[in-house]
Amino acid sequence: MIQLLEPHPDFEIAALTASESSAGKTYRQAAKWRVDSPIPADVAEMTVTATDPAEVPNDVDLLFSSLPSSIGSEVEPDFCEAGYVVSSNSSNARMAEDVPLVIPEVNADHIDLLEVQRDERGWDGALVKNPNCSTITFVPTLAALEEFGLQRVHVATLQAVSGAGYDGVSSMEIIDNAIPYIGSEEDKLETESKKLLGTFEGAALDLHDVEVGASCNRIPTIDGHLENVFVETESDVSPEEAAEAMREYPGLDLPSSPGQLIEVFEEPDRPQPRLDRTLGDGMKISAGGIRESTFGLQYNCLAHNTMRGAAGASVLNGELLLEKGYL
Repeated sequence: MIQLLEPHPDFEIAALTASESSAGKTYRQAAKWRVDSPIPADVAEMTVTATDPAEVPNDVDLLFSSLPSSIGSEVEPDFCEAGYVVSSNSSNARMAEDVPLVIPEVNADHIDLLEVQRDERGWDGALVKNPNCSTITFVPTLAALEEFGLQRVHVATLQAVSGAGYDGVSSMEIIDNAIPYIGSEEDKLETESKKLLGTFEGAALDLHDVEVGASCNRIPTIDGHLENVFVETESDVSPEEAAEAMREYPGLDLPSSPGQLIEVFEEPDRPQPRLDRTLGDGMKISAGGIRESTFGLQYNCLAHNTMRGAAGASVLNGELLLEKGYL
C-alpha cells in the first residue's frame, strides 16, 4: 500500500499507525519491508503512532486500513465515529447491509450506500470495503457477462501463497504440493460476489440472485490468483461473444484503474501468473481459454492478488471516494 501511495498524484501519506509494540518507532524500525522496491525515504523516517483516533492528525482526509479482521472490527468504527473516512481491505463488515463493498469498475454506484450508513449509524466518517482478493479476480468477468443473464457460476481457484501473508503457509506445506482448502475463502467468493453484482436503488442493496459455488486451492506461486470459471447464462453466449463482452467492458478514469480492465487472450494456455499478473501495473484482470462446455461457458481468469486484489483495490476505492465527493 505504501509502495502505491508514495508516488500517488492525489494522496500524500500523513500518518502511519500500528500496534502499541510499534508505536514510537520509525517506520523503518517497525516494518519488515519485503517489497521489491526500497522503502520511500520520507516514509521510512516517519514515527509510527498507536492506532487510535486521538493519535491521528485531524486534518487527515482518508484512512487506509489493512488490519486483521478481529482488530479491524474494533478499530474501524472508532475512526468512523471520530469523523474519518476509511477505505478498508480487512474482511470484517464486508457483508454488512449498510457497508458498500466496491470494485469501482463494477459497482461504483454502491458507494452511495454511505449516505444510508451515515444516517443509520450517526457517523460523520464512513467505511467502505474492497472484497476478497479471489473475489476481485472473477467478479469483473461476471459483470461483463451480465448482459446474457447470469444463472449459475462455479469457480475453482488456484491461489498464490502471498494471499496467506508472509507467514501464512510454510515452505514444507506448499513446495511440491497443492492444498485444496483455504479457511473461509469459499464462503467469501460465494457471498461477496452476489453483493458486488447486486443493485442499489438508494435505500437498500439487493443481492444478485446468481448461484455461486466455489472451491479454493493454494498452489506454490508467489503472486497471482488463477481461477477456472464455469458460467450458465439465461441466453446462449458463444466464446466469441463472451470474449468481446470482456474486452469491451469499460474501465474508469481514475489514476489506478487501467484503461482496459480485462485483457483477453486468444491462446488457450493463458493467462498465467508469472507472465500476466503485472498487466496494467498489476491492476488488470486477464482472461483466456474461453470455450463452450457441458456447463455452458468456461474460461480462466487471473489477477495480481496483492495489487488488484488488496492494496491497489483499497487505493482505487479511495480514488472513487475522492471523485464522488466523500472526502
